[in-house]
Amino acid sequence: MKAAAFKLLPVAALALLASGAMAGTIAKGGGTYDARGVALDDGNVALAAGQILYHGGKVMTAATGINVYIIWYGNWSGNTATTIVPEFLSHLGGSAYFNINTTYYDAANKHIPNIVTLAGQTNDNYSQGSKLSDAKVKTVVSTAIKNHSLPKDVNGVYFVLTSKDVNETSGFCTQYCGWHTNGTIQTTDIKYSFVGDAARCISSCAAQSTSPNNNPGADGMLSVIAHELEEAATDPDPASGWTFATGNENADQCAWTFGTEYTTGNGSKANMNINGHDYLIQQNWIQAVSGKCALHL
Repeated sequence: MKAAAFKLLPVAALALLASGAMAGTIAKGGGTYDARGVALDDGNVALAAGQILYHGGKVMTAATGINVYIIWYGNWSGNTATTIVPEFLSHLGGSAYFNINTTYYDAANKHIPNIVTLAGQTNDNYSQGSKLSDAKVKTVVSTAIKNHSLPKDVNGVYFVLTSKDVNETSGFCTQYCGWHTNGTIQTTDIKYSFVGDAARCISSCAAQSTSPNNNPGADGMLSVIAHELEEAATDPDPASGWTFATGNENADQCAWTFGTEYTTGNGSKANMNINGHDYLIQQNWIQAVSGKCALHL
């Protein structure tokens, strides 16, 4: 089952939700909506309507943190994204922003640590063509693991990042900007995500047409990557970890909200600086009785 996707800039995805098009075992665009709905946990019925709920499932709480793997799919030659994205992911762990995820815990009361490691990268030269289905995205991940380009890691999240000329045919640029899910690969529960180059549809999958790192497509992707990573951490097996009663995961609740912004030297907007680099990244939900969207605790 696929979890919530990072939806388009508002309206289109919300219309799909209202129409019931997101019901079922696959949901993209606004939240996780399965056929039965996401029920309130026993004893939590009286919780405030805006409080995110834990449903007893897996949460990525390994003491060593979360390992991130990148599969650069398609043609990324000459694109500065191959420097910008790894720089962000290499310093995301330990940041005030990712520290928000430490407010989430599993059934053993173990909290997600503020540790993210960029543990590996590999290239895939269109092994599944330039039109990917959901199933082909899984095949891309499976192939990278089976041919040992990347290790098989139960504590990993594998990101399939596609170049501008590649489409994800189930709705990239029309229904969503990225998504995360899990699946069995070589008998192991593997978490993985699709995020396409926002340059393919900059007005739908990026908050601005300029960017702090002079690559609007890459900067747009970063906000989606952060969104999917924090959802994979708190709800790795969709709808069994942390979700709102609506089905929204933590980052869904804050999609396309950025908090306090400032203007960078090149005139674009940003809201955080990590390791000397400016970024415009969506806010995340702080898990608390009086939870809220924020950039830090």
